[in-house]
Amino acid sequence: MKRLPGVVLLAVLLGGCATVRTLDAAKPGAPLVYSGTRLDIYALQGGCCAMDRFGAEAPHYPGLDLPGSLLLDTLLLPLSALTALGIGFQATGGL
Repeated sequence: MKRLPGVVLLAVLLGGCATVRTLDAAKPGAPLVYSGTRLDIYALQGGCCAMDRFGAEAPHYPGLDLPGSLLLDTLLLPLSALTALGIGFQATGGL
């Protein structure tokens, strides 16, 4: 029962996570590096056209989403930087 609030919070944040939304968008010309964080800041500043700029809708509560997106964008920084530089990265699993 002590874990329930944490699990609920995690589910809410991941359901509206700007980083996950922008990674799924694959919109040509959209920002790649810190894309979720940038989408949250754009929404907090009253940006009108998130879908046109980022290829994804902003979360309903960008202020709550911002810390999680910042963390996930930081963890994914090496991959997003390689992609932004045009370096293909083919990851495969198994032996």
